[in-house]
Amino acid sequence: MKHQIVPNLWFDGNAEEAANFYVSVFPDSRILSISNYPEGSPGPAGEPMVVEWEMNGQRFMGINGGPQFTFSEAVSFLIECDTQEEIDTYWDQLLAGGGTESMCGWLKDRFGLSWQVAPAGMESLFADADKTKAERAMKAMMGMRKIDLAALKAAADGTAVAQ
Repeated sequence: MKHQIVPNLWFDGNAEEAANFYVSVFPDSRILSISNYPEGSPGPAGEPMVVEWEMNGQRFMGINGGPQFTFSEAVSFLIECDTQEEIDTYWDQLLAGGGTESMCGWLKDRFGLSWQVAPAGMESLFADADKTKAERAMKAMMGMRKIDLAALKAAADGTAVAQ
């Protein structure tokens, strides 16, 4: 692809703080650049205007655009995890400092950005040819906040213990 697609996130004055937070959560991440507002611009001169960072090889940009726009669940970032330990780690780190849990592996971090922390291949449980297995998996997931991988698989297999 000639041009990479780069998510550009709108912040209300805390793009640098957010970028530093994200690079602390994800391995192989780093701040690439910070451009400050120049004199005579709409923002405060000398304050960060655009912050560029990289998370796991994906470039992101954050602009300190002001309070006009906020994040919603209409856009989220999916983290596919191989183990329960990875799910727990990302879940806890992204909630740190004021994030909020939602349902089915979704959360909002302290900046209001939505994340899905899910096991890799989870969607295959819901697309299983055995419709009863798929239904059990879906029902189990719908009752979870953070995904419990063992409980999800046990429900799909029909070995879950009723609570």
